[in-house]
Amino acid sequence: MRRLIVAVVLALFFTGAARAAVPNPEARAFYVVNAANGEVLASRSAHARVPIASITKLMTVLVALDHLKIDDVVTVSGAAAQVGESRIPLHRGQRVSVHDLLAGALIQSANNAADALASAASGGDVPRFVAWMNARAHKLGLHDTHFARPDGLDTPGHVSSARDVAVLAQIAMHSRVVRELVRERSESIEGGSFVVHTWNDLLGVFPGLVGVKTGHTADAGWCEVAAARRHGFTIYAVILGSPTRAQRNTDLNRLLAWGVSQYRTLTLVARQPYAWAAAPYGLPRLALVARKPLVRVVRVGRPIVERIVAPTAVSLPVARGAQLGRVEVWAGKTLLGTRPLLAGRRVSRPGLGGRLRWYGTRTVHHLAELFS
Repeated sequence: MRRLIVAVVLALFFTGAARAAVPNPEARAFYVVNAANGEVLASRSAHARVPIASITKLMTVLVALDHLKIDDVVTVSGAAAQVGESRIPLHRGQRVSVHDLLAGALIQSANNAADALASAASGGDVPRFVAWMNARAHKLGLHDTHFARPDGLDTPGHVSSARDVAVLAQIAMHSRVVRELVRERSESIEGGSFVVHTWNDLLGVFPGLVGVKTGHTADAGWCEVAAARRHGFTIYAVILGSPTRAQRNTDLNRLLAWGVSQYRTLTLVARQPYAWAAAPYGLPRLALVARKPLVRVVRVGRPIVERIVAPTAVSLPVARGAQLGRVEVWAGKTLLGTRPLLAGRRVSRPGLGGRLRWYGTRTVHHLAELFS
């Protein structure tokens, strides 16, 4: 016979930062998501279609890497060399490595580097490259997104959303090249003749920050998508349309700090007995033990329910380590994990003499109760 035991074992109601109100950024839109499980923690105007400036370059780099290798050397087109605002030293006909263009586009957010990548990848047909960008956006489910140019400069119809930016950033971070570049504060390119510097002011300042991309134009305002890593999870926060660089940094810092405070890493199942099963013939109860711990990242303020499925009694013999049940841990309808419950010791079936003695003792006991 088996029984199901249900018990609430954890109710995570932490105080302090974890219970603090969601920050309210001074921006057009924002979005905070746990990349480990897709849980959206907070947002405002998440699907509003707004300019995203140089965050565009995440898509530019992904599409360029479909057609170029990082160690390729390409020729800079005249049109790319002339693109202004944020830039690196490039001139028409210059031979430059794809790596250096990637560093220029992702670290210093150089518009001419992004356009040079687009031109090289498409054989000089930049509109074709932009069409590839939009096709990739559609394939990735970025339904709020439409690109009009590879550098993110202000152009009618060049828009995305806070939600789409968060998705794009997570996908871009699957690329080893992107991950390595967006976490750098500076890097030498063009044979050491030029050093690119990041616009990401939180790199090296916010603990665990691993990227990813900033942006700024007159229409877009100050924008950024950032990722902060903790053991077992990564929080992505997006701010679009902040009025100043300082305000963007302040609000993004607050969003990231609040986001990471929403989780704790806990041992939900320990190496210990979780149930006891009766053994026949008067033998001591058998402990059912979880031998392997269950460690998970859990959201604070959410009840954690433990369910134990185990026999009330066992038949003999029982081998030590035999699986006799399980312990499950749930957060709402989500199964966080399960661990088998194993016999804590070996229990042999008594021999004929031992069984007869037990039956005799039990009979005497029952007779004594009958005549008492």
